[in-house]
Amino acid sequence: MRIDLKPATQALHKSCGGSVANPATAGSSSAGSVPAGADRAEHSGVHVQAQALVTRALVAQASQLPEVREARVQELRQAIQRGRYQSSPEEVAGAVLAHMIAGPAA
Repeated sequence: MRIDLKPATQALHKSCGGSVANPATAGSSSAGSVPAGADRAEHSGVHVQAQALVTRALVAQASQLPEVREARVQELRQAIQRGRYQSSPEEVAGAVLAHMIAGPAA
């Protein structure tokens, strides 16, 4: 059974707005960068636009979070005052190291 991919290639070219070279002519159009008969494809940059949208959405979502979780701070403050807050030196060192590796918050 033979499958003809040429119609699919043309549909991909039209839908993505990119350029998909014909394997038969791939070697003749460029200055030796692609061997004759090799497949070649170029993307349209849609992934860059999608990544920018995701990044903007994440920034917007993060900006809605409070800078300081007041309820958690109050809870910890009360635990310390009552002498119920316990932490091991290993936990503190691990948290400090994790913070240093993560770098400053953006």
